[in-house]
Amino acid sequence: MTFLNRFLICFVLISFNAFSQKEQKSAFQVVPLGVKGGIDEKNLSAYLIAPTNTKDYICLDAGTLNSGIEKAIENKVFKVSTSEVLRKYIKGYLISHAHLDHVSGLIINSPADSSKTVYATNKCIEMMENHYFNDQTWVNFGDQGVGFPLKKYHFQTLNIAEETPLTNTTMTVKAFSLSHVNPFESTAFLVKNENDYALYLGDTGSDEVEKSNDLQTLWTAIAPLVKNKQLKGIFIEVSYPNEQPDKFLFGHLTPNYLMKELHVLETLAGKDSLKGFKIIITHLKPPAKNIAKIKEQLKNQNDLGLKIIFPEQGKSFEL
Repeated sequence: MTFLNRFLICFVLISFNAFSQKEQKSAFQVVPLGVKGGIDEKNLSAYLIAPTNTKDYICLDAGTLNSGIEKAIENKVFKVSTSEVLRKYIKGYLISHAHLDHVSGLIINSPADSSKTVYATNKCIEMMENHYFNDQTWVNFGDQGVGFPLKKYHFQTLNIAEETPLTNTTMTVKAFSLSHVNPFESTAFLVKNENDYALYLGDTGSDEVEKSNDLQTLWTAIAPLVKNKQLKGIFIEVSYPNEQPDKFLFGHLTPNYLMKELHVLETLAGKDSLKGFKIIITHLKPPAKNIAKIKEQLKNQNDLGLKIIFPEQGKSFEL
């Protein structure tokens, strides 16, 4: 092989690697404020997501806020006060459903918060207005509903499969229905920034157990994004180990059911489309022995080559 040929081969390899690195550049930064599904009230579902190199965060659910922000500050993710993160960095909230482990942080921290938008489906907003922000259970910090609205929060209804801009960010969101103990509903949020996407699912059971086609509809919608490598990751819950009987799943997933659902997605997106794909596991339910069992089962059942991420409270990562 001549020197020129070796030079050309090296040049091509370097160029290819540079191109690959550019293609794989992260699109979103994520700060988990809470990662569990109970019983620790200081660590319940809440994930900040923003375009990379910005501080324009949207909070995906809001079970825990203050404690999670404090953890992030301890880990040097944020170099400002807890109050500044809450009031200035968080631009709004996407609430998947109105169960307390997904909204308690929003409710409790509302007196210290700044004016911003809360995005949710109509049913979710009605539940929050009627049962929480109603001047009885809690002061009505919203801009509608019963009692005397203080108009700190603007409640914006999300219509299913309709793209909605997220105020004070460059991101948009599209909502999809989920079944969480049929007929109770939860929501998945497809967050978009430029040509990149991240998908967050609130609590959900499998289509098989829920007698639903909500996940099939969702997988069909996002399969092209997986195929084109525009979807950077999926946040999805696994609440119980495989030993949990179906009748006691209460609208949640096990490792078995998660893998069944992801096999459906792979079939739609194409063979090997999920190799190296980031799956962020949310809503792990204590006790600790169950969480350890879930992690082990997911590791053993990962026949799709997924990159499975178990987020830790207050520790940031990129998608």
